[in-house]
Amino acid sequence: MRKLIVHEFMSLDGVVQAPGGQDEDRDGGFAHGGWTIPYWHDDMGAAFFQTMQTVDAFLLGRRTYEIHGNAFEPMAAGDVFGDLMNAPKKHVVSRTLATPIWRDTTIIRDDVVAAVRALKAQPGKDILTDGSSVLVPALIEHDLVDELQLSVYPVTLGGGKRILPGGVRRDFQLTSATPYPTGVVGLRYARRAS
Repeated sequence: MRKLIVHEFMSLDGVVQAPGGQDEDRDGGFAHGGWTIPYWHDDMGAAFFQTMQTVDAFLLGRRTYEIHGNAFEPMAAGDVFGDLMNAPKKHVVSRTLATPIWRDTTIIRDDVVAAVRALKAQPGKDILTDGSSVLVPALIEHDLVDELQLSVYPVTLGGGKRILPGGVRRDFQLTSATPYPTGVVGLRYARRAS
């Protein structure tokens, strides 16, 4: 069975909203877009490239899918990051997306839990989810997440979107912790069997 990995940039107080750009996501009046940028280190990019070597599919919520698709689909072949992000198959959970905007996309409209279970049962490499603050809590709640890869940033944001659901217990085991020079810590957790 394929492994489903959730990869997130997260503040100390658990916020995942708009890490990459000032105007990426202002829902709820969020005013801290791009909060990860001052803490970037190239070793973090190298770790992500390493993770992507085991991935051949993305599973994303509609909003994250659109942000990624609009950024990476137009990149010319030969762009190292564009090639990395454009190569995997894409699965987007949406009831409103009419037409895919990113190559090699399947839209999941109904029974998301069954669709994800079926996707995990297909042959292939790992499946990666990032962002997707509505989708990820449902994946955790239904025990579909096999690994959490969290880049925890040394900042509190006071409010914003979070991915760790309340009211549900899931046990994970720390498999690695990598501190970066900017104060970010890369944490990997594997799901403990029930």
